Amino acid sequence: MESADTTIFDLLVWLGASLSLLGLLGLGWCIIKVSSAKRAQLDDEAMRAVLRKVVPLNMGALFLSVIGLMMVIMGISLA
Repeated sequence: MESADTTIFDLLVWLGASLSLLGLLGLGWCIIKVSSAKRAQLDDEAMRAVLRKVVPLNMGALFLSVIGLMMVIMGISLA
């Protein structure tokens, strides 16, 4: 029978899952932003301006998601 105590590894898994979800929401926001710019049929320079703003946020969201998944894996493997 398992104990009801919460360990640091359980918290690591839940914190990692939360970070991954936050990163996934950020990626979804980036997709929506670029899709709406594409639907607006902007000229080349305006589209480049939108993409210049979205790419760093996209990379940050991807990084956050990867760090969260690594935390989940570490929490599961060490528990």
